[in-house]
Amino acid sequence: MPSLVAACVLSTIQPDRSLGITAIDKRAADGPVQVRRLGLHGDVQVDRKNHGGADKAVYAYGQDDADFWSSELGRPLHPGWFGENLRVEGIDVNGARPGDRWRIGGSVELEVTMPRSPCATFARWVGGSDARGWVKRFGDEGRLGTYLRVIRTGPVEAGDPIELLWTERSTPTILEMFRA
Repeated sequence: MPSLVAACVLSTIQPDRSLGITAIDKRAADGPVQVRRLGLHGDVQVDRKNHGGADKAVYAYGQDDADFWSSELGRPLHPGWFGENLRVEGIDVNGARPGDRWRIGGSVELEVTMPRSPCATFARWVGGSDARGWVKRFGDEGRLGTYLRVIRTGPVEAGDPIELLWTERSTPTILEMFRA
């Protein structure tokens, strides 16, 4: 059964010259985290023009995709490293379809909205020689993750089951949307 590996919230706001001001540095929370209409309690989106809002309230990333990048980059990539709010396993976030509804734990309901588009801040976060060409490499690999809209608020925590409540098979997947 699909499950939540970690709920991740802001570790620090990075005000340095190499990254600019960003909230990409997220870490797994200890215990339950409240999912609110515009994201997880204890988290922020610094660049609200490109991140956040109702349609990008929560960002989910797959453990299998994180494992792939960990192998590619030759280093461990902790939950939150991709800037994600939810690290999940057993559910294909790139094969999800806009409008899909997920229930996490007992009450939280989320709706898939759109793929993540990698940006220059993300490339700077990757750092070093890996940063060169990162945006293209990340996009070409198709391991993007998905943004979600919050339908029903409530608490989530690591280990919670994820249930697919509804899907519309005729709509393109997140990956298909990104590649179009």
